[in-house]
Formats: sequence, C-alpha cells, structure tokens
Amino acid sequence: MKLVVEVVDAHDLMPKDGEGSASAFVEVDFENQISRTISIPKNLNPIWNQKLFFNFDETKNYHHQTIEVSIYNERKPIPGRNFLGKVRIPCSNIAKKGEEVYQIFQLEKKWFFSSVRGEIGLKIYISPESGPKYPIPSHPSEAPPTNSPQPSEPPASTSAPRTPGNTQLTSKTFAAVPKAKVPLAVDPKTRTAEPAKEVSTLTVIENSSSVALANSSSCRPTQEPNEEIEFPAAARAQKEHHINKHQVLKQSQGVPLTMHAVNPQAYHNHPEDYDLKDTNPQLGERWLSNGAYGGRGWMTGGDRFSSTYDLVEQMFYLYVRVMKAKDLPPSAITASCDPYVEVKLGNYKGRTRHFERKTNPEWNQVFAFSKDRIQSSVLEVFVKDKEMVGRDDFLGRVVFDLNEIPTRVPPDSPLAPQWYRMESRHGDGKVRGEIMLAVWMGTQADEAFPEAWHSDAASVYGEGVFNIRSKVYVSPKLWYLRLNVIEAQDVLPNDRSRLPEVFVKAQVGNQVLRTKICPTCTTNPLWNEDLVFVAAEPFEEQLVITVEDRVHPSKDDVIGKISLPLDSFEKRLDHRPVHSRWFNLEKYGFGALEIDRRKELKFASRIHVRVCLEGGYHVLDESTMYISDQRPTSRQLWKQPIGILEVGILGAEGLLPMKMKDGRGNTDAYCVAKYGHKWVRTRTILDTFNPKWNEQYTWEVYDPCTVITLGVFDNCHLGGRDKPNGGGAAARDSRIGKVRIRLSTLEAHRIYTHSYPLLVLQPHGVKKMGELQLAVRFTTLSLANMIYVYGHPLLPKMHYLHPFTVNQVDNLRYQAMNIVATRLSRAEPPLRKEVVEYMLDVDSHMWSMRRSKANFFRIMSLLSGLFSMGKWFGDVCNWKNTVTTVLVHILFLILICYPELILPTLFLYMFLIGMWNYRFRPRHPPHMDIKLSWADAVHPDELDEEFDTFPTSKPHDLVRMRYDRLRSVAGRIQTVVGDIATQGERVQSLLSWRDPRGTSLFILFSLCAAVVLYVTPFRVVGLVAGLYYLRHPRFRSKLPSVPSNFFKRLTARTDSLL
Repeated sequence: MKLVVEVVDAHDLMPKDGEGSASAFVEVDFENQISRTISIPKNLNPIWNQKLFFNFDETKNYHHQTIEVSIYNERKPIPGRNFLGKVRIPCSNIAKKGEEVYQIFQLEKKWFFSSVRGEIGLKIYISPESGPKYPIPSHPSEAPPTNSPQPSEPPASTSAPRTPGNTQLTSKTFAAVPKAKVPLAVDPKTRTAEPAKEVSTLTVIENSSSVALANSSSCRPTQEPNEEIEFPAAARAQKEHHINKHQVLKQSQGVPLTMHAVNPQAYHNHPEDYDLKDTNPQLGERWLSNGAYGGRGWMTGGDRFSSTYDLVEQMFYLYVRVMKAKDLPPSAITASCDPYVEVKLGNYKGRTRHFERKTNPEWNQVFAFSKDRIQSSVLEVFVKDKEMVGRDDFLGRVVFDLNEIPTRVPPDSPLAPQWYRMESRHGDGKVRGEIMLAVWMGTQADEAFPEAWHSDAASVYGEGVFNIRSKVYVSPKLWYLRLNVIEAQDVLPNDRSRLPEVFVKAQVGNQVLRTKICPTCTTNPLWNEDLVFVAAEPFEEQLVITVEDRVHPSKDDVIGKISLPLDSFEKRLDHRPVHSRWFNLEKYGFGALEIDRRKELKFASRIHVRVCLEGGYHVLDESTMYISDQRPTSRQLWKQPIGILEVGILGAEGLLPMKMKDGRGNTDAYCVAKYGHKWVRTRTILDTFNPKWNEQYTWEVYDPCTVITLGVFDNCHLGGRDKPNGGGAAARDSRIGKVRIRLSTLEAHRIYTHSYPLLVLQPHGVKKMGELQLAVRFTTLSLANMIYVYGHPLLPKMHYLHPFTVNQVDNLRYQAMNIVATRLSRAEPPLRKEVVEYMLDVDSHMWSMRRSKANFFRIMSLLSGLFSMGKWFGDVCNWKNTVTTVLVHILFLILICYPELILPTLFLYMFLIGMWNYRFRPRHPPHMDIKLSWADAVHPDELDEEFDTFPTSKPHDLVRMRYDRLRSVAGRIQTVVGDIATQGERVQSLLSWRDPRGTSLFILFSLCAAVVLYVTPFRVVGLVAGLYYLRHPRFRSKLPSVPSNFFKRLTARTDSLL
C-alpha cells in the first residue's frame, strides 16, 4: 500500500526572499519518510500538482499519527530555507483512492512569533498500487553511453538491454512512477506558466525477486502500458525523492538494472548525488557454522561475534603459510636443487621465490585466497625444481580437503605449522622430502593478512607486490630549531680598505634563512635576530652558519662558516632561555699563493649564538583549518587521551576509470587515512570500480576539535606500468577524492555508517568520482577530561607566549610538509609525495576567486541573521504586526521595571533556543558541500586561474585580463574599507575640534545630557528612549533623524587623500 500526498497549490504566501516574493517548495514528513516537491521560483501563489509517495502499512494503527506538511522558501545564492507555514493532518481523515477530494488547509505557525499567512491545497489518499516498478540506472556504468542516439519520447514498451557486469554488488536503485509526460527542458518561466503538468517522482525501492520484471531482458510496465515514460533533466535536478533510512537496500542476482533514459548525463549530475547517504552494512565478525569451509575448526554452536573488527564487514580467506622444506631430492642432471613452492586453488596459483642449490629452503610466505572466489574443493601445494631450460621438475605435492581445514578466530595464537610428507603427482605413494605448512580459514583480522600474497592480485609482479599491501606509517617527529644570532667579533673583510656590511646565513637541509644586514658597518656587528627551521628525527642534516659580507648588490663574500650537528643542541620545553655559546668560524684559503694550503682551515672570527630545539611547540605540518593533532613535540608534555577513534574503511562504489589498460578503463584503488602522527594505507584492490577493503583502524584522540582525512587514490605502480602510456615521466598515483570528518561533530559511542561522495574540482568543473563507504565510532574515555579540553587553549602554550608571525607559520608549515612527504616516500612500500601533499592540502594557501566568493558569502550568511533581526525590529517599530509590537512593548516595560531580569532572560532565551534546535540537530557528519564551496556556479576562467601554476604559465593577454579583474575586485574592497574608515574618523572628529562648530555643539550636548541623566532616574530615561524609538509610524517622519544628520556632516580625513 502507498500513501499518496498530492500537493496541488498554495495561495497568498508570505514573501521571504527580500524582493517581495518567495521560491516555495513543500516538504512532507510521514513516519520519518521525508519527501519534497520542486521549487517554484518567484511566486506567492505556486502550483505544483505533484504526487509524493510513502510506504503505508495497513496492518498498523495510524489513528494517532499525523502527516506534517511544511512550506519553505528556498534561499539563493546562500544555501538555506525560510519557514512559510505548516499543516498537520491526522491520518484518521485519509480517504481511499477514488474518494479523495481537494481540500484547502490554513497554514499554521511553527512558534508564537512566526510570521505566517496563506493556505495550501492538498489531496491525500491511500493507493493499493505496489509502487514504482521502473528501475533507473544507479551506477555510471549502468547508463547507456552519452554518444548514443536518444529518442525524445521513448515508448514505455521499449525493451531495456541488460547491463553486463557484476550484478551481485549491493547498490541502491531508483525507480520512477510515471504519471504524465514532462518536457525535456523545463524553464522556470515555462514551469510557472504551465503548472498543471506533473513530474515523475523518484523513490528508493528494494531490488528483489518480488519485483515484477519480465523473464527476458526487457522491462514492461504493468500499470499504464499506454503512457510514454520520460526522465527529464530538470525533474532529476530537484530533491524530490524520499529515502527511508530503515530499509535494507540490496540487489538480487540477475535483476536487470538498465532502462532507456533520455539524458543519462543529466541524471548522473543530479544534485542528490553530492549528498551524504545512509548505508546499512552487516558490521561485525560473523563466523561460519559447521558444514561450510572451515567448519571443522574450534567453533561450535553456530555464529559468534567478535569485537576486534566490529566496524567492517567480515571477509573470509583461506590462508596457506609455506614455512620451509627439507630433504628435497637433487636433480639427476645438475646434482642440485633450485626449489620453489606453487600453491594452487582452482584457477589461482601463487608461487614463492626460488632458492639456488638448496635442499633445505626456508620461505615463510603466506598466501590468501578469498572465500568468495574459491573454485575448487581441494587445495594443492606443489614443490618444484626450477630449470633454466625446459619445464620445471616436479618434486612432490600435498593435497588438502577444504572441508577439513580448521578455522582460526583472533585473538587466538597463530596456528602451528606441521611437517607433511610429499606424495607423487598421481597420489599413489610418498616421495622423498617434507614440507612445513600451516593452512587455516580466517578473516581480514588475521595478522597474516597485510603481508600475504592475495589471489586477486596475481597479475602484480616485481616491486608492485610491495606497493599493493596495506601498511601503517608514522610521521617523523618534527622539531622547531630556533637559532638566535646575537653578535659576531673580529669580522675582517677580504678587502681591508673598507668596513664590512655583514649578515648571517643559516642552512638546515634545503631551508636557508638569513638575517638583515647590520645597520652599522663595523667589525663587531650586532643582530639579535631569531631564525626558525624545521628538523626531523633522526637528525640527518647539520646546521651550517655562514657569515658573509655584502660587497655589491650582486656579490657576497664568505668571511667564515661553521657546521654544527643538530643532536648537540639543548631541547627546551618551555620559554626559559637557554645558554648562549661562542663558536669559532672557519674559512678555507683560496688565494693564488695558497694553492698548496687549500685544505688547511684558517681562523676567521667568532660568532655568538643561542641555539635550541623547541619541544613546547606543535609543529604544524597540515592546514590549520583541518588540523588533526595539537600536541607539542616533546612527549613529556602530552596529556592523557580523552577518547578512541575507530574507522572501518568498508569500500567504494561507482569509481570512474582512471587509466587505460588493454583498451579499456581501469582503476586500482586504495585508501589512505591520516589522523595525528599515524597514517594508514589499505591494500590495493585491482581492476574494479567497486572495491571492498573492509579494514579497521584505531587512533587515540587527545582533542575532539580535530579532523580525520581520508583520501582514495589510483595505484599506478604495479610493476611494468610505472610509466604511463610509454612516456618518460614517472607515473603519479591519481587522486580520486577526499573526505574530512571533524570529531567534534560526532556523538560519542554511536556508529556512523554513511557513503561519502568523492568530489574533485577539475579545470572543467566539479566532478563526482564515486562514493566512499565508512563506519566511524568515537568513544570518550572521560567526561571530565572532555570538559577540561574545551576550556583549554587549542595549541600548546608556547604558541601564545612566544608566537610566530603569519609569514613564519606559512613558511614553516610548507617546510614541515616537504619533510613529511620526503620521509614517508622512503618507506616500504612508499607513501608517495603526491599522496602526502594532497592529504595535507599543500596548495590551500593559493589564491582562488572561487574560494574568495565562498568566504564572502559565508560572511554574508553569518550577517544575514543580524540583518533579519534588524528587519524584524524595524517591522516592530513600524507596527507591521500589531500583536507582535504590543508584546514587545510589554516585554520592554517588564525589563525596565525589573532590569535585573535582562541578563537572566537573555541566557534563558539562548537555552530555550538550543533545546528547541536539538530536535533539528544534524544526524550525520558534514561533508563536502559544492554549493558552499561555489563549485557548482564557478566560471570556467576562474577555474583555469585556480589550476594555474605559480608563477603563472599563461599568455600575457590572459594574465593582463585576470590582473584587471583582480584590480576591479580589489577596488570594491578598497571602497568598502574606505567607507568603514570614514565612519570611524567621524567618530574621532567629535572631540578633535577638526570641525569647530560640530565639536562645540557635541560638547554642549554632552554637558546637558550629563545634567539630565544625573537628575533623572535611569529607568525613566530608558523608558522614554524605548517608547520614543518604538513609537507608531503616525508619529514618525520619513526624513533622517537629527543625530544621523549631525553625524553625516562631521569631517573625515578623506580630504587629505591624494
């Protein structure tokens, strides 16, 4: 059964867009099933004629339930909505189909002070229809190609070809309920002029064998066979489908998913694709009962759940550990043995490395075969002798029945390997030699999983085998190195006829800093300047201090230098100064008469410095907006953790092809997560657009106001494919998308299971690359520590006692990023530089017109509340709503009579607002918002500018055009800043006597006001002032007030500007 709410029209709505109109849409809520109509722009009497469908269980009692219908105004360009009114309809008044009537309901207020007017027309009835049965492709690969010819009005009886590919994957399927023909392109004007036409409503259904589909590859409608079905782009562009979050959405095998769509590209760019989606994965470890592979293990009694991997879906693997062999027979020809082991399960074969001339080899390698891909009931382990020419010799084999393989449940100890006698090829007898093996059935929680050879990666070879494994990395320990250059003595220039112009240059690795030139030309210069570097443990570089003489603007002479190891410096934990030291500078002699003494060191002068390693700072290696760690460098200053963050990386869906292989698109995806010092990298799943990782990781949390970043990448280092398209440049792992989750937005002890859109901004616009499925849980350990952290400074105290300048912070962050990227790229397998830079947002400081617009409208969104409050107060003063104005007068009189209630009333009001907003609190973490980022309305030239290199590589004409555009934007900002400065200078001129008459009038007014306020009680003054300001419009003048006129006549310093 379906509950149908037909939204017909509305009349005389309240204007809310600031232009005397409203862009209204209707949202209907029935038992947590929320559905909405399209928006009708700029119309106070909108007509929708749109049907919304809801699941209706006729066995339940709905007599005490209500249907809540709300009307909102859609705000643009700042995303948001304004409340226009609502209606609550009891379910006891619902009619059956054919008995429904058009009803008009008066709109109600949400709260007492709401300004609501108008009415809405609805039809509500129960339909016996089983719901929509026309599946729409839910995956990019399921849609027909965009270059294929598309008929404008395909008949409903047209057969839909079956989509090739894996139909066993879990996915959401959208279906359309056709009710009338809809034009392909819907213009807002056309939509307003012809409101009687209906649009197709989208809903989420469950694909199962009960769906009424033909046995062939065609899908035929059963309700209205004579209607023609169309899926317009404009209809898809609205959020008009409802999602029942309590449904388990699964796709059964063999159900065709393809239907002929008019514009598949428009469907894939549906705004709903960029939203967060609820998922319902089967989390937790469920172990197989007796009778399946692995049933002979130590498990009895059916299922068992374990808490070690409770945020991922369970994946079973058959593990084979090949330890070693002994007493292998030598070859009859070479009198030696070059053994290796081949593990075979169905069509999958894995090989160990071979040893030359060794009859007792040791391999200690693990092979993992996915249970979902097991194609045989026996496991065969062959031992062979590698031959240089011809076929390898067979030495023996061991065969296992999969039904007899035990199951290992972590945290049990690893299964002990056993010696097995090898048998002949046909199994008719034993042969010489034994092999030590361990075979068991386990899951991805097994400690052998990360290092194992996987059957789904059999095509990878060479260095690529290491590049596909999952690994955990730790960022190097970073220190700030502070060099305080105090002075130098006995600085003698090479030219003794002049006094030196001396400066000091210091270098640590690739970081080079220098002091200013000493303002006085002397042989004993004084600077007292701080130079700060970033250093990483273990300290590999040295601090090189050079004293140089500025002989000419293009020439500097080295007077002396010294190299100091970094581990010899004192480590400081607080702001107490360290001891200064004198160092003798050394210089090489390169004169014409000193050729033989070139390697002798000569004393030049000495330098006075203070050097220390700062352990009280947190070294910023990522953007401060997305910081994931705030602890100081020194472990002695760390506090106890306040919580645990657990993340289950389930998989990805709908990834786009990132490279070409064998003439077709291919993606080899892996996921990287970064929080604090710990980086994790999942294994690479080869050649699939729907990878399943199901790996779980844990972090300690020291501050909840931090962000975890997860990125998905395409692996381009799989052996033999390190150079794309045969080019000479080394391949770079391609970025697929990134997700950020702020821990402070998560409720404690709750598991969040969502599918996050992977959005990437490209030169031609924003693009959805797929979806990342995660399960996240944040567990707090101590409520007292959590409260303490919220009142604690965000960064360590050294950042506030001895803060860095803005330029220093940016430069040090850039250097720290380079060090982290360099160190992690030297790991095995490497976490490559392009991956680290993308995760750390290395280019977030670059100029972008799009970001500037987004930040401007963020500010305007914040100020819009103040503007709305000012407008509401202006309406109160102008008596637009008599009841509201009278209530404000009453409240004002109460506060005048009892001024001690002002602050309690203010805080009580904020408490009540917070409690009221609790029911509207976000139910899921925030995600990338293309509207907030202005990624959906950005100009192509602005994107091209954002992706330009620094310095620019564009032609001069284009650079000149962008420079002129930047000048125009800066001119507007300059005007606004000038206006603000003018108002401030007018305030200053009140008492500065710059305008003698204005200042005289103001001080006389101040004297009179002082006398009046001294004589008159404050309550009387407040009462008179308030009543005067709230006076009726009949007693108001349209001309500006006297204080405003006086203020605008005051002088500013604009007359002195050139």
